Amino acid sequence: MLNTETRMKPVHIIVEHHHDGYIAYPVGIRGIIVGEGDTYDDAVNDCTSAVRFHIETFGDDLFTSGDLTTASIAQVMV
Repeated sequence: MLNTETRMKPVHIIVEHHHDGYIAYPVGIRGIIVGEGDTYDDAVNDCTSAVRFHIETFGDDLFTSGDLTTASIAQVMV
């Protein structure tokens, strides 16, 4: 089981606002994790819970190599 007092680390979460609510997903973690909610906070809390469950289930070696220090969003024309 995850010992949150000694093993907590920061995770960057992207939050998107759509017409029907919010979705959130972490960056820098292997696997697919998505949270959702009617509000920004609901989506972040749902994603945080999903990240914790993912780590408890698969271990904390899911983090990509090195610590992620920044996350950026780029817009491109396709």
